[in-house]
Formats: sequence, structure tokens, C-alpha cells
Amino acid sequence: MTVRDEVTAFARLGPLPSEDDDSESGDEEFEERTRLLHAIESPVSDEEAQLLAKCFGVDNCFGLSWTLLHLVESTPSPVVTSEPEPGANPWLAMLWQRYQNSLSDQAN
Repeated sequence: MTVRDEVTAFARLGPLPSEDDDSESGDEEFEERTRLLHAIESPVSDEEAQLLAKCFGVDNCFGLSWTLLHLVESTPSPVVTSEPEPGANPWLAMLWQRYQNSLSDQAN
């Protein structure tokens, strides 16, 4: 499957900005990121999810990180299947924990 243009456009911008960026250009970037993220329809392919997982920033980014998380989790396969290194992006650590929880749910 090919990566959709909407995913490429969003991923090209790299990690989400921090909530600490209160500059005017930061506001414009946030609006653009919001628009681009909401243009991506779920489910996403495994390849798209891998690209999108690289876009997590260090914080919530005013809710965009949660939207991104749910989009990444719409893929057929888990994105993070091995424990991230200590100090890894907290959103990747959360994806790992959620994957672990899904495994224990399946065992019950």
C-alpha cells in the first residue's frame, strides 16, 4: 500500500511542537498541524502508522498528540512492539504500555 498524500504532508513537518511555544509562528504552525492531522482518515496502514509515530512531540500539544495516538492505533498492527529505551519519547512509551495491556487482555 502506498502512503497517502495527507499522511506524507503531515509527517513531513516532523514532531509536533511543544505547548511551551507561544510565539505567533507557533500558533500558525499549530493551526496548520491541526488541519493536516484532521485531514487523515482512519484507519491508517502499517506504513503510515510508522511515519506518524515519528511525529510525536514531547507533550500533549494541546490535544493533538491524543488525536495522533488514536490515529496511529487505528492501524491493523501494533506500532511499538518492543520496549522503548529509557528516556524515549513518552508517547512511544505509552504505545508500548497500551500494547502490553492488549496482550494481557487477550490472555484473560
